[in-house]
Amino acid sequence: MPDKYAVPPPSRSGAGRRGTPGEKPKNMKGALRRLWQITSGSRSGLGGVLLLSLLASLASMFSPLLVGNAITCISEAGPLVYALLPLAALYLCDWLARFLQQFFMASISQRMIRTIRTSLFSALKNLPLAYFDKRQHGELMSRLTNDVDNISTTVSDALAQLMVYAVTIIGVFSMMLFMSLPLTGVAMISVGLILLLTRTVTRQTRRLYAAQQAVLGRMNGQVEESVSGLSVVKAFCCERRMIEQFEKSNAEYCRISTKALIWSGYLMPLTNVINNFSYAAVAVLSGLLAAHGSLEIGLITSFLLYTKQFSRPFVDIANIYNSFLTALAGAERVFAVLDEPAEPADRPDALTLDQPRGEVVFDKVSFGYDPGKTVLHEISFRIPAGTRAAIVGQTGSGKTTIINLLTRFYDVDDGAILLDGADLRDYRLADLRRAFGVVLQDPSLFGVTIRENIAYGRSNVSMEEIVAAAKVAGADAFIRRLPQGYDTPLTQGGAALSQGERQLLTIARAVLADAPILILDEATSSVDTVTEQKIRRAMLNATAGRTSFIIAHRLSTIRDSDIIFLLDQGRIAEQGSHEQLMALNGQYAAMYRTQSGQNG
Repeated sequence: MPDKYAVPPPSRSGAGRRGTPGEKPKNMKGALRRLWQITSGSRSGLGGVLLLSLLASLASMFSPLLVGNAITCISEAGPLVYALLPLAALYLCDWLARFLQQFFMASISQRMIRTIRTSLFSALKNLPLAYFDKRQHGELMSRLTNDVDNISTTVSDALAQLMVYAVTIIGVFSMMLFMSLPLTGVAMISVGLILLLTRTVTRQTRRLYAAQQAVLGRMNGQVEESVSGLSVVKAFCCERRMIEQFEKSNAEYCRISTKALIWSGYLMPLTNVINNFSYAAVAVLSGLLAAHGSLEIGLITSFLLYTKQFSRPFVDIANIYNSFLTALAGAERVFAVLDEPAEPADRPDALTLDQPRGEVVFDKVSFGYDPGKTVLHEISFRIPAGTRAAIVGQTGSGKTTIINLLTRFYDVDDGAILLDGADLRDYRLADLRRAFGVVLQDPSLFGVTIRENIAYGRSNVSMEEIVAAAKVAGADAFIRRLPQGYDTPLTQGGAALSQGERQLLTIARAVLADAPILILDEATSSVDTVTEQKIRRAMLNATAGRTSFIIAHRLSTIRDSDIIFLLDQGRIAEQGSHEQLMALNGQYAAMYRTQSGQNG
């Protein structure tokens, strides 16, 4: 079902390298066009707001004229009440129109921001794993929070005002022309000076506000890394270095923000000076015209009020434009994420994978995370369905890369990976990933109860099934010792639990998934030897009859595997059962003897 909040993406043909943070807005018209597309569901509401803006502007446009009439009535001793009643009614209409305008604009702007935030979160969810591997998570969070909030503030506060100002400028200018052409010409000089000043200032602030948002994103990334890794920071006594790094980024943010505020601060006082000179010039010229009988006193009063009304929107627009630049820089950073290519879409003729057997074939697979840096070199092997396979090797030999390719977190550069005789890329991605139960080296838990964490990814599972999975993983005993048992809520990714206990929960989650292929990526690396033996026995039961891939540094945990692959610098150096590899007396045998203390 299509996402009703989805932002229409541009064409992704020819997408290049991903942009780096800190770029200034490149395409203001393009960003505005994208923002306009987001309002497609609120165009009728915007029409109503525009109508209310017209009413408010008309009230503002005619009020100086009525004030002038009141002055004329006073000077001519006429009935003042007939001049004040229409003025009071006009002010009341102005207040009501502006109130309703703000009311409707708040609703429209927040729906617009909801659309942007939903689309951004949906885009992040659909991006490939490679995108997150190369970016700070805090910087991405900054786009979802700070940048979107800047857009929200600008849209809700500025858009309605801009509508009023646009109509006010046109209406007031028409009234001024109607009243006096010479005075209008004098007033227009100030407008030209204000526009020139605005262009000069905003040329600087546009660049500074874009840099400010980029630095803020990097600083948020540092904060996220520092807080999440605080135990490591303290263990290595790096508090001072962490503070220095933050202070450096904070100082840079302060420096750029100060420059931006100083430049934007030039606008208000200088535009006030220009307006005051313009007001004085209009007053002098109107006085001279009145002395010659060309203007009435009431008309002079009205025109002076129109002069103030005419120049004020340009001052406010200049200030709004500064905040608009900040929002535009944030919008482009948000759109940069939305424009990132998502995970490869399923082919139109993609195969379904309803009942996978679990036969896996690597056919001359080569892969590298970066161009020119190959991690795997023509890996080939065949794993029959139901086989328990283990992958061992030194750090960096390519063990986890094989798992990343098998689950299609990445696609191969050369060769092919076959599952049940078909290329992985020919299957529907959702079907493919449901065929795997995965336990990664770093346990990932969510801020819900233990029961919900074990049942993650499964719907309509009974409590009995959850408990049975926990027993298989050896987690039931410690769960029942917790105050609320399976209903114990977890915070901060289960920080209150030990590393081994968190890993046991992820193993229980994989067991409950009941997938035909089980992947254990260093699943026992974070548990003690006693727990390791419990998990080993449990995994023997869990992997019975299933295809399983076990990555392990502790070779004692994979002795019962049907086949063991030893990787060395991205190539298969040895393969066979435990007994065959020990008889070969090669690298595997040396590693096993070292771990079991049989050397020397």
